[in-house]
Amino acid sequence: MVVSTPRVAPYARVKQHLKDGLARGRWAPGALMPSEAELVVQFGVSRMTVNRALRELQTEGLVERVQGLGTFAAQLHKVSSTLTIRDLHEEIVERGHRHEARVHVARQERAPAALAQRLGLANGAPVFHTLIVHLENGVPLQCEDRYVNPACAPDYLNVDFTQTTPTHYLLEVAPLWEAQYCIEASAPTAEEAKLLGIKRGDACLIVVRRTESRGVPITLARLVHPGSRYQIDGQFKP
Repeated sequence: MVVSTPRVAPYARVKQHLKDGLARGRWAPGALMPSEAELVVQFGVSRMTVNRALRELQTEGLVERVQGLGTFAAQLHKVSSTLTIRDLHEEIVERGHRHEARVHVARQERAPAALAQRLGLANGAPVFHTLIVHLENGVPLQCEDRYVNPACAPDYLNVDFTQTTPTHYLLEVAPLWEAQYCIEASAPTAEEAKLLGIKRGDACLIVVRRTESRGVPITLARLVHPGSRYQIDGQFKP
């Protein structure tokens, strides 16, 4: 008996080739990718076929197409149409304000079972831990309690986080592929309240975020914001 192999549509072959290259890191975020003309020659297909493949990749957020310039690997920290990972420093500067960071913890620890599971590590494996308070014009805006997989960012603890943010650094060394969020309004811990200069019972906006790069867990962060000082903005286009 002869078993027939399903025929793959030409556009799907082009799309999968580019998608696999992005997954392997062949094109870094922002890098120029092969042109339509190059892909037409490489795959022996029409320009319309290539255009469809690129259009679908753009819809999925994997590439950015700029008329007259070409196709670029997307900045993959844009992970959804409604919620985008942004560098807090950039947010503050855009408002015309001054950002300051105070590093309270920066050390290597042993990952307890629950944390190890979230980061795909063995129980008790080394993990990097930072605790940083971000201020806007001298007022505490965010308490960032972050754990990082050392395999993804081996130099993490050598970075001066008074000069750059963990978010900015990690997006540079381990381009983000996927993020999982939990957002809630809740009270801070006693330590968080002290660091933020608020009362223990004050309402806070708390974001717990786990991110991956090419299927490998990078970091788990708990971001605590005084409810009276912070809001999350987004936009949805169906």
